[in-house]
Amino acid sequence: MAEEQNTDNNAEQNDEQEGKGGKKKKLILFGVIGLVLVATVVLALWLFGGSSSSEQAVTQAPEQASKDFSNASAPEIGNALYVGMPRPFVFIVPGDSRERTVQIKAQLMVRGEENEELAKKHIPLIEGTLHEVFSSSTADKLKTAEGKGQLRELALTEVRNALQEVAGKPVVEQVLFTSLVMQ
Repeated sequence: MAEEQNTDNNAEQNDEQEGKGGKKKKLILFGVIGLVLVATVVLALWLFGGSSSSEQAVTQAPEQASKDFSNASAPEIGNALYVGMPRPFVFIVPGDSRERTVQIKAQLMVRGEENEELAKKHIPLIEGTLHEVFSSSTADKLKTAEGKGQLRELALTEVRNALQEVAGKPVVEQVLFTSLVMQ
């Protein structure tokens, strides 16, 4: 008789534990389903949603700027596209106490698909020009933001000059450093 009561008590305890465990499992399942639904809605809105007020402001700003500055020389109109250099530039520059190794990853900003194709076509010329400009710098210049800015401007000028000779137009609007590491 005592054994039957122990068995009944154990069965009741197991049922209670399963009930608690089952509630936890259901709660976790509903939480996961809720997260999936929220993620799906956010993704659908992002993919198929209309333009927001900030996007409308961005599209209206260039029109207003062109009206305000109609007398000023405007840059070439077109989509800004980026042409990445296939390899980072690695070179050695003289430093104050020792030579430093520098690695620069760069991209070119161009306007319009025609300029993008021209830039891609002349990648070897652009790489050679950038390598000459970068390796002529010093570690002291590359340590400061002003020195990096001057290097970008010099690189832009030299790339534009090289492309002007070959392609008949400057093609590149900006030279951008996506990474600069000096050791």
